[in-house]
Amino acid sequence: MASVGRLMRAIRVHEFGKPEVLKLLKDVAVPSPGEDQILIRVHACGINPVETYIRAGAYARKPNLPYTPGSDVSGIVEEVGTSVKLFKKGDRVFTRSTITGGYAEYTLASEYTVYHLPENLNFKQGAAISVPYFTAYRALFQKAHGRSGELVLVHGASGGVGIAACQIARAYGFRVFGTAGTPEGLKLALQNGAHQVFNHRDKDYIEKIQEAAGGEGINVILEMLSNVNLSNDLKLLSVGGRVIIIGCRGPIEINPRETMAKESSITGVSLFSSTKEDWKEAGAAVFGGMEAGWVKPLIGTEYPLEKAPQAHEDIIESSGATGKMVFVI
Repeated sequence: MASVGRLMRAIRVHEFGKPEVLKLLKDVAVPSPGEDQILIRVHACGINPVETYIRAGAYARKPNLPYTPGSDVSGIVEEVGTSVKLFKKGDRVFTRSTITGGYAEYTLASEYTVYHLPENLNFKQGAAISVPYFTAYRALFQKAHGRSGELVLVHGASGGVGIAACQIARAYGFRVFGTAGTPEGLKLALQNGAHQVFNHRDKDYIEKIQEAAGGEGINVILEMLSNVNLSNDLKLLSVGGRVIIIGCRGPIEINPRETMAKESSITGVSLFSSTKEDWKEAGAAVFGGMEAGWVKPLIGTEYPLEKAPQAHEDIIESSGATGKMVFVI
């Protein structure tokens, strides 16, 4: 798979562990595309929490070592395999997964995981589409079976997935509540689709949400930090309400009785479990949003590859996330 004589910089992980296992190498061979593959010169790569779980060895799906993390890249097509029909050298593209990893100057991706990047979005925005928008769509529609007119609460509304969820829910006619932990985060949530916002650092924010919901409860809660919020989420739900677990960083004790009278449900979401049909549906919805103009990825902190360990620390430890963290390569 390696291209003779061409070398690139890439992050390599040789053992699972702390962020320090992310090593920048400068002599990694540039891969060559197979017949249905595309070689992309990477301009930006999104940084996702799941990549920190995989790196730590704490995720169900573990790659073979050594590996290069990263699935959400955007860039320019450098070379295409012999059977690739939809793309050519020079095309602007973004991906929803890669074969050889996105924390690198070049990456390989299968043709069916590559999309054309519209001219109205830059490369950094292109690297902020796949995991945030496909996850938000899957959570709201494919798992929660949300319906226009319902009330949705987005916990962590100022992060990458949170902003995508607010934009999608607003565009599809939901009433949208969002939470964040800083004034800046609350403002961003409002600017990106939330009708009302709540600071989760306020002691009485749960009561404020209940009051704003008017006694009916929340129909759908998109939960980014279930190990902190799940018990309160169950109290906030309407009859038939659904909590969709997008993020979790540890255990939590709940009382299952909270689900009984309301016949509420708790459902996990994993983008990796999407079927071919799921991907096609979500892709059509996201592209519709690009054409309509409401898909507007918000970029947060930008990092060079040299700062990969710091980026992995920041995405987990930093409070008050604002936008999508990306590598600029």
